[in-house]
Formats: sequence, structure tokens, C-alpha cells
Amino acid sequence: MQFDENIPTSPLVSLLYRKQTTYINGKLKDVSLSSGLYPVLINAYKNEGISQEELAKKLHVNESTVTRNLDKLEKKGLIMKTPEKRKKIINVTSKGEKIAQKVLDYDEKWDDMIKESLSDEEFKDFKKLLIKICEDLL
Repeated sequence: MQFDENIPTSPLVSLLYRKQTTYINGKLKDVSLSSGLYPVLINAYKNEGISQEELAKKLHVNESTVTRNLDKLEKKGLIMKTPEKRKKIINVTSKGEKIAQKVLDYDEKWDDMIKESLSDEEFKDFKKLLIKICEDLL
């Protein structure tokens, strides 16, 4: 597929996002997890003992969204919420850890698919630019 060089960036970013969502949703069917829930699980896994508030900030979403997603993950037995003073602390269960690792492997495979189109240096530059754009816009 050929794209006009004058195309705005937003349709390209949207296309990549949709393709990645389709890929991840296909892979996650076997563990009954959606692309909307997996960032919450992964961030809780990587930041064991994080509070709901900190998780919302890390994901750049409001706390009510995180609360709903955590409730779903808790019902699936993937996380536990523990009240601590005025906060709820999130811990990933052993079942959740296994699924989180599986999802991280899928993320790595997605990056490998992107790397097929880019040299190692181009991929590093691509990732640096994405991070810079996100940091500047957020």
C-alpha cells in the first residue's frame, strides 16, 4: 500500500493503533483479555504495589477508568486490590503474572514485526521520536 507523502500524521498513527489493537486482541482471546485491559495489567505487573491513583497517572487516564478496569481484572482473578490508608494498592496474582508475561511476549513480537520494515537504527530512532512526541504532548 502506498501513502501520499502529504498525508497528515494522525491517520497514520490511527492506522498503526488499529492494527496493533487487532493483533493484540487476536492474541489475547485465549486468555479472555482485551486490548483495553492489558495496559492496566502490564503496568500493575511492572509496578508491583502501585496505587490506583498512581496507575491512572501512569496510564494518562482518569481514576474511574482505572477502577472499572481493575474491577474487571479482579473478577478474572488477575489482580488483588488491598486497602492501605486512603489508597488501594494493586498486586498481581500468580495467574495475572503468567498472563502479563504472555502479553509482554506479544508486545515484543509486535515490535519484531515493525523491525522487519526498519533497520535497528531506524527502529531506535522511531521509538525515540514516539517517546519525545508523547512526552511533549502530555
